[in-house]
Amino acid sequence: MKFEYHQPKNLKEAGKYLLLNNSIPFSGGTDILALMKDGIVNPDHVVNLKTIDGLSDIKFETGKGLSIGALVKIKEISQNQMIAENFPVLKIAASEIASPQLRNMGTVGGNLCQRPRCMYFRDDFDCIRKGGGTCYAFEGFNKYHCIIGGGPCYIVHPSDLAVALLALDAAVIIYSDGKQKQIPIDDFYILPESDAMSETILKPGEFVTGIFIPELKSEARSTYFKFKERDVWDFAIVSVAAIIRKNNGIIEWGSFAFGGVAPKPWLDNAFNKSIAGIRVASGSIENVVTKAFDNAQPLQLNSYKIPLVRNILRRVITQLSA
Repeated sequence: MKFEYHQPKNLKEAGKYLLLNNSIPFSGGTDILALMKDGIVNPDHVVNLKTIDGLSDIKFETGKGLSIGALVKIKEISQNQMIAENFPVLKIAASEIASPQLRNMGTVGGNLCQRPRCMYFRDDFDCIRKGGGTCYAFEGFNKYHCIIGGGPCYIVHPSDLAVALLALDAAVIIYSDGKQKQIPIDDFYILPESDAMSETILKPGEFVTGIFIPELKSEARSTYFKFKERDVWDFAIVSVAAIIRKNNGIIEWGSFAFGGVAPKPWLDNAFNKSIAGIRVASGSIENVVTKAFDNAQPLQLNSYKIPLVRNILRRVITQLSA
């Protein structure tokens, strides 16, 4: 494989190089190198973002929020004391990613922009996400695929950080047309019905420079739970990022986001509305939880995800309400 390697000095240069035909950004490399090795990605130009200053900072401003550069290592997120104290859901999610070695290599931007782990996409199948005409998972082995938001492709998005950031109402900062702009993370990701070959809104010349998380109120409590088949480095079968604010035994407000259930990190607005005003000691929580994902459309082998996600909801709500 031959490609031209670029080391931009600033954002403008990086954007210019990424406008070149068949170009890709490079940061930690934990996913893109695997894609290149397997022949899924065959770039003509590789743009190294690590040569740009200012993308490796973590800054917290009281009354505003937290800014994290795209090149910040996942390990830094998992070990940062300020993040652990103010945004525990993000710290826990980062700690659940892969192995210590990969957390030390992987970056925030790379984790948000990683490609799906679908076996048909990663293997030698001309699937719809690679420009073919068929989603082989639809009638094939679909144990790990989506139960909502699918069609014509039925992937799930693998990012743990994105699920936590969605619950935190974060924004993704991207470089576009000579300037940086904030995009709500729910709008950053797209469903296959919009574009079956892409997971994000990023266009040629655009790339992630960081994220911004608005400050949480001090009384908010949060956690992240990831169900996986193996003890280490596996991707989520189902995950839940949960934030609640409780007062006098009543959940005043809640924000829940889900991974492993949809082609993008999934925000269930109906569930978040229904949890508000629930008295913890009553049976109302069970009534709400049993209705979660009532509109799911599971495939042949993954209907187990519906009771699984409900059980995780019971667990995290009980934990945060204690």
